[in-house]
Amino acid sequence: MGRLRFLKEKKFYLNLLAIMLLCVVLLWITFRFLDKYTRHDEVYTMPDFIGQDFRQVKHDHSKDFHFILIDSVYPKGQQPGSIYQQDPLPGSKIKKGRNVYAIIVAVMPEKTLMPDLKGISLREAIGRLESSGLQVDCLEYVDYSFKNNVIDQYFQGKPIDKGTELVKGSKIMLRVGIGQDKLKVKVPNLIGKPATEAKRLLNLAGMNLGRETYEDNDSIKYQKIIRMTPGPSSGTVRLGTYINLTYHSSRTLDFKKEMDKLLREDSIANIPQKIDIDTIEETIETTDYEEFEDEF
Repeated sequence: MGRLRFLKEKKFYLNLLAIMLLCVVLLWITFRFLDKYTRHDEVYTMPDFIGQDFRQVKHDHSKDFHFILIDSVYPKGQQPGSIYQQDPLPGSKIKKGRNVYAIIVAVMPEKTLMPDLKGISLREAIGRLESSGLQVDCLEYVDYSFKNNVIDQYFQGKPIDKGTELVKGSKIMLRVGIGQDKLKVKVPNLIGKPATEAKRLLNLAGMNLGRETYEDNDSIKYQKIIRMTPGPSSGTVRLGTYINLTYHSSRTLDFKKEMDKLLREDSIANIPQKIDIDTIEETIETTDYEEFEDEF
């Protein structure tokens, strides 16, 4: 029993109370420190930085977040240096000071190599340009025995050799043979076709895109061809002719219902029968393009 004598002493209980109070104080300090360190009560809604300049966002929000650049991409029509994707996503609940991972639109443009188009058909040349991320600037027809055969390729008015490095999206002028017979061709009926396809369809038919007119201010993805000058009723034209186009939004005009009215207009009044919009592209491919390829 002598060993438990200390339980009767007042000093023991005072020491025990002091130890308990010290433990409570230490626990309180620890939890307060953890709460401050982890910002347990500070929850924020992630802002939407997409489309904004990465450097400016990083400068303006450096106290709130830690920005980490992980990649760059080359999307068309996007401002170089702007944020293309972010993680966490806009609207996410996050804590202040966390990492924000960003993919930006590349500042340096993407490059590609000029293909060799000499001696091939116009249609194949357009396909190769598109595969390389390049565009047709215009077609120049010259005297040459093989019709729609590419004779030379030019960039910014000067001949360009295959393998030359170019910025993607660059425009290439093609010099093309007009053929021995120098026959004229019919203007394809592109009424109702999307504005985004107009230049390509005209180039495939051996013609150039001239002046473009928009009758309303709607987005380009809704614009369709409503008039062509010269139009399909103009008879035949020389290869390389520039065709002026007028567009109208398909959201404010029903092109199928308007087709009968369009056929009665002066520009296409002599077309013998109604041409369905859905069959226009098929008609172009089976009539004009196969005729071009037969030359080779």
